[in-house]
Amino acid sequence: MTVEPARPASPLPAVAPGATAAVSAPPVVAHPPGGRAAWLAWSIGVSVYVLAVIHRTSLGVAGLDAADRFGIGASALSTFSILQVLVYAAMQIPVGLLVDRFGPRRVLLLGILLLSTGQLAFAFSDAFAPALASRAVLGCGDAMTFISVLRIAARWFPAARNPFVAQLTGLAGMGGNLVTTVVLAQALHSEGWTPTFTAIALLGIGVFALVALFLREAPGTVPVGPAGPAGPRPGVGGQVREAWREPGTRLGLWVHFTTQFPGNAFGLLWGLPYLVEAQGMSRTEAGGLLTLLVLANMSFGFLFGRLLSRTARVRMPIVFTAIGATAALWAAVLAWPGGHPPLWLLVAVILVMGSNGPASLVGLDYARARNPVERLGTASGIVNMGGFIGTMITLLGIGVLLDTLSPAGADTYSATAFRWAFCWQYVPLAVGTLMILRLRRKLAPATP
Repeated sequence: MTVEPARPASPLPAVAPGATAAVSAPPVVAHPPGGRAAWLAWSIGVSVYVLAVIHRTSLGVAGLDAADRFGIGASALSTFSILQVLVYAAMQIPVGLLVDRFGPRRVLLLGILLLSTGQLAFAFSDAFAPALASRAVLGCGDAMTFISVLRIAARWFPAARNPFVAQLTGLAGMGGNLVTTVVLAQALHSEGWTPTFTAIALLGIGVFALVALFLREAPGTVPVGPAGPAGPRPGVGGQVREAWREPGTRLGLWVHFTTQFPGNAFGLLWGLPYLVEAQGMSRTEAGGLLTLLVLANMSFGFLFGRLLSRTARVRMPIVFTAIGATAALWAAVLAWPGGHPPLWLLVAVILVMGSNGPASLVGLDYARARNPVERLGTASGIVNMGGFIGTMITLLGIGVLLDTLSPAGADTYSATAFRWAFCWQYVPLAVGTLMILRLRRKLAPATP
């Protein structure tokens, strides 16, 4: 006699005769697991962001070289960074939508291709127009990195860890800035323009292979798409409108706008010319202070990440402390008699500007806390526009004022011209602070 093997008990409840069994969706894990696999996925994703920061900040140590190579003044020189930042800001919402629809891995791969193509074209440009176009392509690729890494982190880590991981992402990006200020500045001096920028462009080959072969967007227990029953997705306009209607998204945008731009404008373009032309430093000394800005940024990123992972109540204190300290120290620098402040004061303002980037990530915390995961990329894109719009306004304002105050060209930029040009920072600073106060009152008392 043959004995039929026992069948495993069905995990589904019995269905009464005549009733229709409901097809249940796979269970959704509410909290991603974290662990070694999460850190590996994040590390691969963040390598693309580090590469993007190297590309983005490469002009910061090459501004004077670019002015000589293309025969341009301050306004035209600022156009490089303005266009790059403008493209970056304009791409944030489209990139957020792409991340939400197609996943961060594909967006990162496209970003690497655009970064490498733009930088390679920049390396061989010997005229202003093609060089400008290449920076626009580079800005488009840059725009695809940070939001994608944040989306990977949101899938791999528990929600309580996300503020800390976001700050670590910014901290890692500053490692790319450190490469720019230390390695790239020296390479430009020793190797020249084309070999240096070509080498940076070719770094993308290795990073592309790393992402293509090894990056997993999410652990197997966490669905890539939004949880819940399948339904029609909102259109592009509807997705953006829903994200914008969240008050936390708008508050996050203005927090990002107000806190990020002073350090960004200084590090991206105007820091080296200010320290060399207005303060009489050598390029080596100026590069050392720009390195200090990067190290301060990394230190504040780690500190703010630890604080934010413990409690959300520190969000606004961090934001207002960064804004107030930056405004106060720049006032002391710009008001110093003769326009030549002592070294200790320059060091102090650079250290405080190191808090700007990490403080701007608080804006992303507001958006992440108030938007569902299926539109997190879109909301993050809206917020991430803020700081780069502020940076663009600041870069342009300083360049126009410098050319107005020194019509004879870059060789005549004085400490007084830089002092009045840098006063422009207080315009976006005041506008952004007023908007934060207005939106915070609308969200109070629920928003810390």
